[in-house]
Amino acid sequence: MAKLYFYYSAMNAGKTTTLLQSDHNYRERGMRTLMFTAQIDHRTATGVISSRIGLQRSATCFDENLNFFSHVENNIKENGALHCILVDEAQFLSSAQVDQLCTVADLLSIPVLTYGIRTDFQSELFPGSARLLALADKLCEIKTICPCGRKASMNLRLDENGETVTKGDQIEIGGNDQYIALCRRCFSERHHQEEQSQETAEAL
Repeated sequence: MAKLYFYYSAMNAGKTTTLLQSDHNYRERGMRTLMFTAQIDHRTATGVISSRIGLQRSATCFDENLNFFSHVENNIKENGALHCILVDEAQFLSSAQVDQLCTVADLLSIPVLTYGIRTDFQSELFPGSARLLALADKLCEIKTICPCGRKASMNLRLDENGETVTKGDQIEIGGNDQYIALCRRCFSERHHQEEQSQETAEAL
């Protein structure tokens, strides 16, 4: 029975590298894969999945209008059997699209491997991640380390001066210059310090 997998972590934990390695393993054995990445993620180039260590591969872009089940069905009709679906930046999936990926695994018997972060810079779940946590057959944490040495599980957003950002839109695409992975304690301390700084500034 094919399964839906959710590989999750904080920022910069090697999710994309793991995805590209999984894709390579399938293709090395003569199996055909289909890869997706979020249209909104333009850090490298549109339609390219790129890791921090230099690995990259072309992929199909998805936005809120893509129906994964219909797309996969049509791809099979045109190109033949598929052996694995891989989705990068899975936090940007809609709840309905996660349901469609479940249907791909259940009705088409194709394993679906999704990779993304759980929470935003305010420690709130992304809608796609929330749905994946609810429905995925297997949850796999990819671990990374906070500067203090503990396991990092939170994503701190920084401004152009390296200061903590505590308010703003949930989605703001950025890399190492804009986000840092921290443990919960360090994340809370940085947020508390920023809130105190804002209160002091308002009192002056």
